Amino acid sequence: MIDHTGIAVADYAKSKVFYDAAFAALGGSLLTSVPTDHTGGLHVVGYGRDHPCFWLREGGEPGPGRHVAFTARSRAEVDAFYAAAMAAGGTDNGPPGLRPHYHPDYYGAFVLDPDGNNIEAVCHAPDHAIG
Repeated sequence: MIDHTGIAVADYAKSKVFYDAAFAALGGSLLTSVPTDHTGGLHVVGYGRDHPCFWLREGGEPGPGRHVAFTARSRAEVDAFYAAAMAAGGTDNGPPGLRPHYHPDYYGAFVLDPDGNNIEAVCHAPDHAIG
């Protein structure tokens, strides 16, 4: 039911490096940048696979306590997300693996972004169904 969401970031350049890498591992990318003459001079960008579904906004109140989970199409994408996010400055908040306390096929990884947001990639498909 969520069409898109977004967060504020303290250091746009650092966050952009992190999200460029994390989304590339999930088959997504930066899709649009809002012209700064429409944002009061702040950077506002949208990431996604086919439409912008996750927005970064420079300034405002960034920080911990926010959680966003992104759909991975395979367990390998979850693994790639984790590796890319860690290499781009993320902090481990739960390595890739099954989380059967959610459901038997819940495979996820959790990384804190540069502002402390809990960013997750999750695949709900059974391992044998993944190509």
